[in-house]
Amino acid sequence: MNTTELEILNEIAGRPFRSQRELAERAGCSVGAANQALRGLQAEGLLTAEQALTERGRAFVADRSPRRAVILAAGFGMRMVPISREVPKALLEVRGETLIERQLRQLREVGVTEVSVVVGFMKERFEYLMDTWGVRLIVNPDYASGNNLLSLALAADSLDNCYVIPCDLWAADNPFRSTETGSWYMVADREDPESTVRINRRGELVFARGGEKRHAMIGIAYLTGAESARVRERLRALAPDPAWRESFWEETLREGGRMLLPARRVAADAVAEINTYEQLRELDGDSNHLKSETMDVLTRALDCAPEEITGITVLKKGMTNRSFLFACRGRRYIMRVPGEGTEKLIDRRREAAVYQAVLDTGLCDPVLKIDPESGYKLTAFVENARVCDADSVPDLRRCMALLRDFHARKLQVEHTFDIFGQIDFYEGLWEGAPSVFRDYAETKARVLALRPELESRCTRWALTHIDANPDNFLLWEENGQEKTLLIDWEYAGMQDQDVDLAMFCIYALYSREQTDRLIDLYYEEGCPEDVRYKIYGYMAACGLLWSNWCEFKRQRGVEFGEYALRQYRYAKEYERLARAYFESGREQA
Repeated sequence: MNTTELEILNEIAGRPFRSQRELAERAGCSVGAANQALRGLQAEGLLTAEQALTERGRAFVADRSPRRAVILAAGFGMRMVPISREVPKALLEVRGETLIERQLRQLREVGVTEVSVVVGFMKERFEYLMDTWGVRLIVNPDYASGNNLLSLALAADSLDNCYVIPCDLWAADNPFRSTETGSWYMVADREDPESTVRINRRGELVFARGGEKRHAMIGIAYLTGAESARVRERLRALAPDPAWRESFWEETLREGGRMLLPARRVAADAVAEINTYEQLRELDGDSNHLKSETMDVLTRALDCAPEEITGITVLKKGMTNRSFLFACRGRRYIMRVPGEGTEKLIDRRREAAVYQAVLDTGLCDPVLKIDPESGYKLTAFVENARVCDADSVPDLRRCMALLRDFHARKLQVEHTFDIFGQIDFYEGLWEGAPSVFRDYAETKARVLALRPELESRCTRWALTHIDANPDNFLLWEENGQEKTLLIDWEYAGMQDQDVDLAMFCIYALYSREQTDRLIDLYYEEGCPEDVRYKIYGYMAACGLLWSNWCEFKRQRGVEFGEYALRQYRYAKEYERLARAYFESGREQA
């Protein structure tokens, strides 16, 4: 049975029609195609000559009609900044009703009351739905490190005769139906260059090539029959594989050059996807969620109206923070929003004190507002800037020149960044969980044994950046002059300034040869051997520190892959180098 016949059958089962033209319009096909489909359905014994359902036709529809739904609501909603820190996307209010409650109401209108909601971020905020709507909550513990394929896999048992629904959709008219005659995937009748599919003449969804028109993928799907079984099987096969963690569930629909499900085509404006603050503002300028704490901070800092903030774009998620770019009155700015668990890692009052010390130097990012309570930071965007290329010697020369300039100022603050104390602090955040590394206790003991040697060689005690990695150096040209800045001072404190060199090397994942090159670029007149091995010792200590930090973040669902492993290797390999040198020096003495 083709897609047109299925759609015609569904329309006849769902509600009466007055003419074949009306039936064709509702099914989204021509009158000729509708007539052909009617003849085919009659030949199969599903329709009478009067175009009513036969007993077989009623059984066919009943066997395939919707019984349940799964709503995917686990994600952080990264693109919804600045709102997403305060409320999950599914609970955004649009025209007096939250997105998810509108979906639940529309499902109930067509008789679907068995609904599972997969939650993760701010999962507790959804608990009330169990009482008010009778939903089942499924918790995705990996929401921060995976995509919705993992979420749907948790609900795989519910996929028979089931709607799959992203939580961030708003439909003026009910997109669900009391009857369904086959599986489908919803696409809008509009072009979307970000989509990967198009509808062919047979109503199939095929993967677009070259300059072919691409139809917007809405995300709502209906699964029944063999397609339900296929998707369920593929979810269970893919979800345990780390290679698929960040994939969308639609990957289970791939069938060579097409998708497993046929298209259900809807009008271009039938369903609105709310992925960004500006999309919410466009759909409902009076939504209570437009009045967020973050927007209040921005409008006060820039003395502007909320509608003057435009072009909101999410920047790459950092290791501890999330940031977004926006425009206001012809200028661009960056707002930093602290990530999950950051309050345990960073003292924002100390960060504010550091910026107070460095702002007038012209060496740091142009901060306009920093809130020591919330951790919000508003910065003027540096146009045309790029980060340091850690393999480019000219870039490294510029960065080391700035670092020497900063170090030479010998700035002072009241707090210290205690490397060895932080090693224990991050380990304490594991709350008794063992390290993933089998020889962690031995490695830690060896690294801690370096402390007296390193402290005895500390001759450059002053404000130190601590996070001086290649990505925190901004380089650009202005009026024919080279400009360089050092940004993100949240870990900065009093410490041996040679720690900044050690940090640069381990962040850049340098080999020993590359490390020596960087040290020589900083110490233009030659680096004393004692200092070089002291830097090696700091690389060991800082490697263990960041390895412990990675273990804490891993326990919260955030993985850093090779970075975490390499930091632990720095702890072991450079501890051996430093220890051998220090011991040889004692023997000679």
